[in-house]
Amino acid sequence: MKMKHIEVLLVEDDPGDADLTQEFLSQSKVVVNINLVEDGVQAMAYLRQEGEYADAARPDLILLDLNLPRKDGREVLQDVKNDDNLKRIPIVVLTTSDADEDILKSYNLGANCFVTKPVGLKEFAKIVQTIEDFWFTIVKLPPR
Repeated sequence: MKMKHIEVLLVEDDPGDADLTQEFLSQSKVVVNINLVEDGVQAMAYLRQEGEYADAARPDLILLDLNLPRKDGREVLQDVKNDDNLKRIPIVVLTTSDADEDILKSYNLGANCFVTKPVGLKEFAKIVQTIEDFWFTIVKLPPR
């Protein structure tokens, strides 16, 4: 049986959170290729395969922080969901915010789910594991 291979675009400006997310996803039961960008401008360049990202792989899933430099996650979410070539890529908002306003706005802009990052390491590992279990083993992702 062919091993499942998942492309993930991680849009995260906090190096600690990025490292932890990558570490936890690297322990996945499936082959996960994680591509990290640190702000919304880089995220859109990556998704549109512009400049240094000309050969970027189309992600199967985007893990998106909301509070990003240059172009925030809300703008990225809006841009992706308004682009006919990108709108089918599922987006998991993974952020420190638990504000009702951010939750509502994210869903209104087309987020597939909204997850608040927990403070503790164990809890963070559990959240990433749950995202992985759901999105990589249960859900049928759209073809690339």
